Formats: sequence, structure tokens, C-alpha cells
Amino acid sequence: MLAFGGMFGAFTYIAFILTEVTGFAAATVPWLLVLFGVGTFAGNYVGGKLADRALNPSLAAILAALTVVLAVFALTAGSKPMTVLSLLLMGAVGLATAPGLQVRIMSHAQDAPTLASGANIAAFNVGNALGAWLGGLALAGGLGFVAPLWVGAAVTAAGLVVLAFASVRLRRQVASIP
Repeated sequence: MLAFGGMFGAFTYIAFILTEVTGFAAATVPWLLVLFGVGTFAGNYVGGKLADRALNPSLAAILAALTVVLAVFALTAGSKPMTVLSLLLMGAVGLATAPGLQVRIMSHAQDAPTLASGANIAAFNVGNALGAWLGGLALAGGLGFVAPLWVGAAVTAAGLVVLAFASVRLRRQVASIP
């Protein structure tokens, strides 16, 4: 929930960042969103490969990378070249989490995989709404158009912390099984 909340909370306000901060013309925004889409396609593919190799370490690395990408984007949003790169990376790294998160939930749901899969997608959507709401609060609070990127980085970092605690807890449970 938090991984998608961070990325899509920032993405919800991307048009304002692109036009009001970076200075792109409104007519350019759809083409920049295509670039984001190319990133999501590549990220989904690579994220699946990484999840197959090392699930929890890859998820942790991807969440850490997404936190950094969002923070760097916030710091460099005034630069057109950096915004283009950040937008591509935001799509790639943001959607690289999806396969691993799906595999992770399914690995814990042997008895009810359909329910778990549906609950996972519902959590993604709750995260999207939460991230957009928090980004909107930051905007309404007068923190500027890059505030949703900072909020997204913070929410994603919180997701990394939750993953770390869950991974430690799971390791302890497995270690205690005779």
C-alpha cells in the first residue's frame, strides 16, 4: 500500500510539476506521460525478474531506489533534462515493486490465493488514494508543487520500514519452527 501510495501520490500531481515547476508546455505533458509509461513497462518486467531471484532483498532495494528517485526529482524538478530522467526512473522503479509485492502476498496465501491477490490490488488502490490525499494536503498547506514528490518519498520510505520489520519478523518465526 505504501509503495504505491508514495509513487502514485506524487504522480497524481505530475502535470502541475511539469508545467508549473519545470516549465514544460501543457502540450508536452502527454508525451512526457508516455515516457513515464515506457518506464512502467520496463520496471514491471525487470521487477519480475528481480523478484524471482531474491524477493525481499529486491523489494527493499527497489523501495530504497524509489525513495531516492522521488527525492532527487523534488530537488531537480526545475531542470528539464533531470525531470525527463526522473520521470522515466519514477515509472520504472515505481512499477518494479508490483511483481515482487504480488509474489510476496501470494507466498503467504496458500489457502486463499484469489482473496490475497484481490486484497493486494485493493491495497494498491487504497495506497493510491492515501498518497494523493497526502500530496493534496501538502499542496493545500502551501508547500509548493514539488511537495507531493517529498510526500511520495516519505510514504515510500515508510513502506521500506514496514517491509524491513515484516522481513525480520518472518525470519524470527521461521527460525523458531523446530
